[in-house]
Amino acid sequence: MPHHDPFGASEVESRRRAAKPLLSRDAIVEEALRQITSEDGAMSLRKIAKALDTGPASLYAHVNDMSELQALVLDRVLEAVKVDEAEGSWRDRLEGLLRSYIGVLMTRPAFALMAFRTTAVGPNALRIAEALLELLAEAGVDQANAAWAIDMLTMFVTAVAAEHAQDSDPGAPDGPVAHAINRAPADRYPRIHAARNEIMSGTGEERFAWSVDVLVRGILSRAQP
Repeated sequence: MPHHDPFGASEVESRRRAAKPLLSRDAIVEEALRQITSEDGAMSLRKIAKALDTGPASLYAHVNDMSELQALVLDRVLEAVKVDEAEGSWRDRLEGLLRSYIGVLMTRPAFALMAFRTTAVGPNALRIAEALLELLAEAGVDQANAAWAIDMLTMFVTAVAAEHAQDSDPGAPDGPVAHAINRAPADRYPRIHAARNEIMSGTGEERFAWSVDVLVRGILSRAQP
C-alpha cells in the first residue's frame, strides 16, 4: 500500500451543515492536542469525533488513521521549538536549539512519548533539521556527516525526554538504577561496584550538557575538509 503523506495532502472541504462548525484537519489536530494535554491524556478517534459532534467515519476524510493523526499532532507540538533564539557561537546556538527541543517535549509526558513512537516528518521537523544543518555547516561539518548527525542529535533529545516522560528520574538516588546498582554483588560486578558513585553522580542538567559535548566532539571528529 503506498505511503500517504498527511502534510502533502490538500484539505478536504467539509460537507457539514452550516449549523455545525466546519470540520477540518486543523480542527481535528487541535482537539487531539486538547485531549492529550487533558488530565487523563487519552486520545482516540472516537473521542475526537464525539467532541467535534460528528461520526468517526467523517474524520477519515481528513486523516487516514491514528498514526497519521499523531504525526500531525507531533508537528504541531514541535512548532514551539525555538531554532534561532539563542545567541553566541554556533555551539551555543546548537545547544540552545537542543534545549528548546527537549524542553518542548518534556512539557507533557504525552509529547515525549509521542515523539519517541512517531517519526517527525512535518514542516516543523524540517524547520528544526534545516536549522541543525545550518549550524553544523557553520561549524565546518561536511554535508554527508551533518546529514547523519541531525538524526543522531534529534534521537538523543527524544530518547532523553521519553525516559523522563513519567515524571520520574531513573537516575535518582531512590530510582531503579540506584536500586539495581545497590543490589549488585561486588564479586559478580566488580567494575559496577567500584564505579557506583560515579554512575549515580551528576544532575540531569550536567549529564545533558556532557552528552551534547560528547556528541558534538564526535561529529566534529568525523567532519571531512
